[in-house]
Amino acid sequence: MFCYAQIALLLACIMFAPGNALALPQQSTDNASYTISVDVELVALHLTVTDHKGRALSGLAQDSFHVYEDGTLQNIKYFSQEDIPVTVGLVIDNSGSMARKRADVLAAALAFARASNPKDEMFVVNFNEKVSFALPPQLPFTDSVAQLEVALASFNAVGQTALYDAMDAALEHLSHGRMDKKILIVISDGGDNASKHTLDSVLLKAKHSNAIIYSIGIYDEQDEDRKPGVLKRFAAETGGEVFLPAELQDVLPICKNIAREIRSQYTLTYLPTNKSHDGTWRVIQVRPAVGRHMLIRTRSGYYANPVAAVPMPNGIRHELR
Repeated sequence: MFCYAQIALLLACIMFAPGNALALPQQSTDNASYTISVDVELVALHLTVTDHKGRALSGLAQDSFHVYEDGTLQNIKYFSQEDIPVTVGLVIDNSGSMARKRADVLAAALAFARASNPKDEMFVVNFNEKVSFALPPQLPFTDSVAQLEVALASFNAVGQTALYDAMDAALEHLSHGRMDKKILIVISDGGDNASKHTLDSVLLKAKHSNAIIYSIGIYDEQDEDRKPGVLKRFAAETGGEVFLPAELQDVLPICKNIAREIRSQYTLTYLPTNKSHDGTWRVIQVRPAVGRHMLIRTRSGYYANPVAAVPMPNGIRHELR
């Protein structure tokens, strides 16, 4: 007979994210396999909340927020503010234009790692006209700052810039991380003169991934390849933030502040009132409750993906949407 303890274990292990769904067990006719198909889908959002001076607001309650999907008010099912481990990718521009800035960039990236949750799993993507994963092949992720330091220093700043290829590779690698919450930190001038991928294709992949992207633009005013608008789009369409520091030395405190922000974000989930899975884009808005004055930043929406049956151990399977 089917063991309901298995259902409980499976439900406890699954991380809910936009587009994922489960259903209650249905026994197959041959008793050989089962489908976990719960008539429930929870959309998960991570919120950065500040006052109008940019100061983080903590200690807020669930009733401080209203969530809308395509203009319809949703019922919040879960709410918390916890410092949870995340999967983080550091995407570092090592093209020739970054050569003199390299020492400051590496120091800032390491400052981010040291200020992050010690249980975060991280990886490094170095890129010029080529894209390289800086950790050893047998080590896809690490929580060791020492290993990250070696990885960050393993590349010389020369050549052209393949930012879009690097972002595509980083998003793909990010999807294999163990943590439900996924972050990319990209440090670049935003220019691209060597990629096979396009900006639109990478933005679409980012929106499907549920990753939060923080962009830090480092460039000289005379830099003809600078494209701050590209960095702004990566951040705006994923619920992240863009930073365009006037001085190179500002990059280090920016990275520390990003780490603190990630560790202090709110998480909420809701059950969408629209139950269809037609692959369309659903627009999300999170607004302050009446009488609250605050700024809320989160991702702008998600794709309601169609169902795909996935085999599970011991003859059990669940359906992902």
